[in-house]
Amino acid sequence: MIAAQPATRGLISPTDVLAIDNLQVSFRSDRGEVKAVNGVSFGLQPGERLGLVGESGCGKTTTALAIMRLIRPPGRIVGGRILLRDGPGETDLASLSDEGMRRMRLSEVALIPQGSMNSLNPVKRIADHFADSIEAHERRVSESEIRERTTEVLRMVGLRESTAGLYPHELSGGMKQRVCIALSITLSPKVIIADEPTSALDVVVQRHVMETLGAVQQRLNAAVILVGHDMGLLAQFVDRLGVMYAGKLVELAPIKDLFENPLHPYTRLLISSLPTLEQRGVFRGVPGLPPSLLNPPAGCLFAPRCPHLHEVRERAAVETPQLQEVTPGHWAACHLY
Repeated sequence: MIAAQPATRGLISPTDVLAIDNLQVSFRSDRGEVKAVNGVSFGLQPGERLGLVGESGCGKTTTALAIMRLIRPPGRIVGGRILLRDGPGETDLASLSDEGMRRMRLSEVALIPQGSMNSLNPVKRIADHFADSIEAHERRVSESEIRERTTEVLRMVGLRESTAGLYPHELSGGMKQRVCIALSITLSPKVIIADEPTSALDVVVQRHVMETLGAVQQRLNAAVILVGHDMGLLAQFVDRLGVMYAGKLVELAPIKDLFENPLHPYTRLLISSLPTLEQRGVFRGVPGLPPSLLNPPAGCLFAPRCPHLHEVRERAAVETPQLQEVTPGHWAACHLY
């Protein structure tokens, strides 16, 4: 067995453009407090592509929304830091005022939402969306400059200039998603967060959208966090992949290492559930259900579904596994290591 290193170092680097340090997000209810994100930490290098994957309710979208400070009551960020770095300086987004965070959105960190139609105002033309975004951050800007910049970013995502004069309902699903990508890069942010940007699109359009996102990301040298369910799609796009379960990050590794040598049993089950051309037969999902985050069990939250429970039963019953560096750059939260 490989000796693991404690997770006090290595997850976050001084050169990270974005550093998530022990992020905690809770939702209050009549029955108690739900810990939707519970102690998540990771760093993001400039120009890096990081994926977050896991079942519905695992906390990946909540993590993304927390970074953008878009958690709404009864949800709230109850702990941790969200450090956005610019050279030697850094800003903790978690402690900014509402006005301070508003100025950070789009200019420093931007979100590509999951539902493009829901995020675009149906009674405004596409050009108006860009004008609103630019004018909210730059008071002294002429109409001609806004038109030029709108045309430039639309062309960057493969859309014609005439798209600016259309309403959202006049665009296809793929075009609306490209408009959302264009909006997110209007002010050249350092970090782009894409929350399942292709979930409602067919596979051909999915590929075009991801190619578009990759091209603009490289042009800006922006860091990207891609949230999704589709591990196959993530594998083709990201540099590293983080696997989340029950509000915690249970594995983090370069994408090639994670697929060739998955360490956490949950990661192995997710990968084995992917369809392949070589193996035909009945698809196998992950057995069992995720635990209640309102009253989580003691010890390892994955234990009731773990195929290796017999190896670590006593420890898993009382001790929560911590994220540790098992091999260089490959982190896992599992009592097997």
